[in-house]
Amino acid sequence: MTLKNNKTKTFVSALPKNIFSGFVVSLIALPLGLGLALASEAPPISGVIAAIVGGFIVSILGGSNVTITGPGNGMVIVLLSAIYTLGNGDLYQGYLCTLAAIIVSGLVMIILGFLKMGRLADFFPASAIEGMLAAIGIGILSKQFHIMLGNNGANGSIVSLLKQFPAGIQNLWITTDISVLIAAAIGIISLLIMVFYAKIRNKYFQLIPAPMWIIVLVVGLSYLLTSLDINYPLTKDFLVKIPKDVTSNLAFPDFSKVYQPNFIIAVFSITLIASIESLLSIKAVDKLDPLNRRSNVNRDLKALGVASIASGFLGGINVVTVIARSSVNVNNGATNRSANFFQAFFLAAFVLLFQEQLRKIPLAALAAILVYTGYKLATPKTLQKIAKVGKEQIIIFLVTLLTTLFTNLITGISAGILVTFVIHIILNKSFSLFFSNILKPNILMYKEPDGGNFYISIKYFCSFLNFYKLKNKLDAIQENNTVVLDFSMCNFVDHTVMDGLEGYADTFSKKGGSIELIGLDKHGTDSAHPFAIRKILPFATKLASVGGNLTKRQLLLKNTAANFTWDYIPEKNKNAGFLTNFVFFKTREISYFYNQLKAKNNKVALMDVEFTEGEFIVKEVIKTTVLHIKLDREVPVFTLDKEGLIKYLYSLAGFKELNVDNHPDFNQRFYLSGEKPKQIQQLFTNELILFLESNPYYHIECNGSSLLIIKKERLLSVQEVKAMLYFGKQLHKILQ
Repeated sequence: MTLKNNKTKTFVSALPKNIFSGFVVSLIALPLGLGLALASEAPPISGVIAAIVGGFIVSILGGSNVTITGPGNGMVIVLLSAIYTLGNGDLYQGYLCTLAAIIVSGLVMIILGFLKMGRLADFFPASAIEGMLAAIGIGILSKQFHIMLGNNGANGSIVSLLKQFPAGIQNLWITTDISVLIAAAIGIISLLIMVFYAKIRNKYFQLIPAPMWIIVLVVGLSYLLTSLDINYPLTKDFLVKIPKDVTSNLAFPDFSKVYQPNFIIAVFSITLIASIESLLSIKAVDKLDPLNRRSNVNRDLKALGVASIASGFLGGINVVTVIARSSVNVNNGATNRSANFFQAFFLAAFVLLFQEQLRKIPLAALAAILVYTGYKLATPKTLQKIAKVGKEQIIIFLVTLLTTLFTNLITGISAGILVTFVIHIILNKSFSLFFSNILKPNILMYKEPDGGNFYISIKYFCSFLNFYKLKNKLDAIQENNTVVLDFSMCNFVDHTVMDGLEGYADTFSKKGGSIELIGLDKHGTDSAHPFAIRKILPFATKLASVGGNLTKRQLLLKNTAANFTWDYIPEKNKNAGFLTNFVFFKTREISYFYNQLKAKNNKVALMDVEFTEGEFIVKEVIKTTVLHIKLDREVPVFTLDKEGLIKYLYSLAGFKELNVDNHPDFNQRFYLSGEKPKQIQQLFTNELILFLESNPYYHIECNGSSLLIIKKERLLSVQEVKAMLYFGKQLHKILQ
């Protein structure tokens, strides 16, 4: 069977799952589309149009696999601001001008896609993005809370709307308007459904998402009252407004303000927030993909741009990739982009077939859905989570949040970036670390010949400013490989990088590969959180991180020691005299050793060693992991290494190569040297030679009473440490 036929068969066999998932997602997308458009002061149908157009176009042109597109939470404040600003008080005119801004924004997104700017989201600090999302949540909640309580006329800035909360609640006790009371009752009950939906464990009840339950109940209530000849207590002002014939009442964009500064700002804001929300959602959904595929984000940017242009011309708001609906899509078994297509298909069917029913939906019910959505974005747990990472992250979060609330999203995220950079300078007490190294290449990557691991060394600093350089390298590696990231030459690693690398580690782990961070043991941190900022500690300080917090590698080394019932000692130790009588360290100056795994009998110890070689301006600091084993008997002094350059280095030092009789392959692959040839040849039995030939290369030295084993002139990953311990244990057994 050809590859094309196989793909077709797989696609067809997966159709039932994708159709079902698309249907379930459409049940959520319908009320959210109506609600998000209303929250933006756009006609309700414009949100549904965005979901329909986005689903059809992005499913065909996009580069992601299981994402869902449509109107996004993050766009509410941006679109609301654009509509108010461009309309000068006339909301409908502002909506028409905003449609034009959406179309221009779509063109910009297409250009960004061709320029391969999919890494745009990498330049924003993680805590600043959290602050921005929280501000968006509060912005949604501030307006929709009043509508949920039946007060459709509440207006003002986000802060002023928040201040009106007590008055809005108090108004319920004094109002005599039955429509307001009924709307508030519907809104509060709808909110309770959103809150307690997850606690109801009935599998049949869970088949219908909470937002659709609300729609079914409120529409069903209107039909129940009609059947009982009871007038519906809500006037049209409290219900969703949808044109009688949607297809013939599409709005057309107004380009009359295209050259005005406000229009340009609106385009910039829409493009920036839409790109960030989409890129973050795509990367988050990639982690949920059961097939562990990686999306083509640049292709998705172009597809979202095309979809936004089409949506704008049809009267819809802009199209973004949405995380919540995408998660539902994955959880319902979606396997490819056809699920997005089918959610658009079902939405189109709902709009064309059930227009009369949609007009019976109370605004308060949709507002309740958005109040819950806003709260989830701005939940106090977010601040608690950020506080655990570090005190400086709280400052970044709050500055971004408050600046956004009192100004706008662009100013808010800009303030978050600026304060993050200033904090990094203060923490490092250095301007030059960032300004002098920002343009320098700080990433070295190569594939190690023995074992085939990818080794990446990071130099100077690694923060949100240059994280994209490291991500470019990681993106070029197939996820089934083993990657070792060495930060021993990196002075500073920020929270955004630590958080981002955890995502890469999860992706590699799912596909059979691994990513391990080494070289962070000398870096201090103010919290025990694994994503906390890491800053190089002064030479004299203990290597255990501030407050006794250990890095992930140190914790794994500690667990490894516990598995052997050994001791783990992370602190520095300068008493390294037992290593200086080995040939390897004759011309190298040992600074100290640390991260020691030590047997109870003191005969075996594995440790990280820092040493220097060279002099003056060519002096180089090197860190490596060594295994030291005390022998129970005297054995001849020897050195064993891989054949090659080492042969010439040892010959210059006065060593002669020894060959072992009847083992030509061993003689060709290894360089063996020592002072007593006959005794060494007797020591290298058939069993020992077979063991060495069937295992990876190690540099092995014997000084007569103990062994020194080294794998590479770098720190080893925990996986490599375990392999070295096993190798040393077997070698010791054979030699004894």
